[in-house]
Amino acid sequence: MRETEENRLEPLLRILFIGDIFGQPGRRMVQEALPVLREQYHPDLVLANAENAAAGFGITPPLVEELLDLGIDVLTSGNHIWDKKEILPYLADLHDGRLLRPANYPTGAPGRGLVVGRISGGIGYAVINLQGRVFMPTIDCPFRAADALLSQIPAEIKLRIVDLHAEVTSEKMAMGWYLDGRVTAVLGTHTHVPTADETILPQATAYITDTGMTGPYDSVIGMDKRAVIQKFLDQLPTRFEVAKGDVRLCGVLIEAEPETGHARSIQRILVK
Repeated sequence: MRETEENRLEPLLRILFIGDIFGQPGRRMVQEALPVLREQYHPDLVLANAENAAAGFGITPPLVEELLDLGIDVLTSGNHIWDKKEILPYLADLHDGRLLRPANYPTGAPGRGLVVGRISGGIGYAVINLQGRVFMPTIDCPFRAADALLSQIPAEIKLRIVDLHAEVTSEKMAMGWYLDGRVTAVLGTHTHVPTADETILPQATAYITDTGMTGPYDSVIGMDKRAVIQKFLDQLPTRFEVAKGDVRLCGVLIEAEPETGHARSIQRILVK
């Protein structure tokens, strides 16, 4: 039988992770839904992947500030972080480090893939952003990058969240098993389809293959379905536009022990 929260010396921490925010519909949904989720779940830490926040491709400095102003603590990203050229100097300046890019891009890429901070009460946390390599750009090894980054985190910081932005389920699952017991959670992003495999691994790491997309689901992974279907039919260059219908917020809520960083529960979140 699991120990109840009431019998614990310290209450469990709650981490809300919002799946890939897609375009203006996704940003609007976060603006509307996040206050409701705060009231319902009282998260101690709010994270979100925002690499598609600017019309489905990349993110701009004003949109970074817009999302942070909504109360998101850290923004993660992925391969589309480079799509808007104006984000490059923003990443290079680092600011407060609350916008991450995948850590395993080669040395010299602007920005960083690790941020260490503190929530209310002074409890430390670390967020790591990694990118997979299967069917994606050939960059440095995310597994070895994870090892290197974990060695940089002070030992007293137990709450450690990993966003693995990757294409294939096997690579995400492998990372979950690889980091089991060393991080609080391994959360998959990129494919925009929420998976139903949320679990607590044997060494107390929360895992899900994909947290899903926050954006329009009457679409093909966020884009107007007519243009995407036509592209599959004729293979000709075409312009994709962000879809508008059936907007949802998808993500996960994790409960973890503050003194150990061990995950105690993970549940999918869906707001329509």
